Amino acid sequence: MYLIEKYKNFLPINSDTPLISMGEGFTPLVKSRNIVKDIGCKELYFKLEGCNPSGSFKDRGMVMAVSKALEKKAKKIICASTGNTSASAAAFGAYCDLETIVLIPEGKISLGKLSQTVAYGAKIISVRGNFDQALNLVKEIADKQDSIELVNSLNPNRIHGQKTGAFEIVDELGYSPDYMVLPVGNAGNITAYWEGYKIYHDLKNIELPKMTGFQAMNSAPIVNNAPVKNPQTIATAIRIGNPASWNQAKNALEESNGSINAIEDDRIIEAYKHIASMEGIFVEPASSITIAGLYDMKNKNYDFSGQSVVCVLTGSGLKDPGFAETYLELEQQIIDPDINALEEILLV
Repeated sequence: MYLIEKYKNFLPINSDTPLISMGEGFTPLVKSRNIVKDIGCKELYFKLEGCNPSGSFKDRGMVMAVSKALEKKAKKIICASTGNTSASAAAFGAYCDLETIVLIPEGKISLGKLSQTVAYGAKIISVRGNFDQALNLVKEIADKQDSIELVNSLNPNRIHGQKTGAFEIVDELGYSPDYMVLPVGNAGNITAYWEGYKIYHDLKNIELPKMTGFQAMNSAPIVNNAPVKNPQTIATAIRIGNPASWNQAKNALEESNGSINAIEDDRIIEAYKHIASMEGIFVEPASSITIAGLYDMKNKNYDFSGQSVVCVLTGSGLKDPGFAETYLELEQQIIDPDINALEEILLV
């Protein structure tokens, strides 16, 4: 069953909405075996959104946005992106025979994500500026030309699609976690998950989780309550200085009695290594901020005992191979093709 078909009763779908799918959603919810011991919580789960067709959580919202674009008979879709949105939009654009236009901040997108966008055949335009400036441009052109549908998270259909992640978590666990942990960049995902949990709260009488978000230290406008003119972080997916869903995210944090904190890049790098070496999960840097954030809270004497925690790991590590090359050290031993040489190493 398609994702938007399964949850159509909670989505803006009518008889004129095409039900499309590239296999998005229904991503694994993996129980931690090792990091959970460090954090000290009762249960820790990882929602592997990198298993979506284009490798990130963006596909959840994009399938809904593109379905509605098709319903409106749009000819083109457009987005500004630091990487994942562009890859997702271009993939769905190719699948649905829609011209896709992508504006990216010049020199500030990972090669893995950009190569996806190129492969899918999108028209790529680099902007001499940051993401927020690129977003302003796509908003303006979409307002001027009715044939172009904006598919950034400003499009409410994106948020509708992304809230299905919360539905899946509750459907699989049978309850909601005590803490829902997410990276925060443009803030659409934390907004969407909160909307999803509220719907299930009303429908199934579940408890509501504390929404817990993390931004990179030098890209933390919500934490600092002020836009960041030139955001900087190695986690390119959350290098955003003026989030489009800022107010909605703040509401989610306030309504859920949640929190948002800033994490240094060094801690993001450490967590990137931890989640791979301790749990066998390879994620992009922005995803690892959830792990870095939990360790930060634990180091500040936060008590997670008896609590259940779910971390959304938003994108695959294959999205940013250059990051791996830079921050992971290759340790290897070289031997001749001789069994004695191999035994000598293994017996050490």
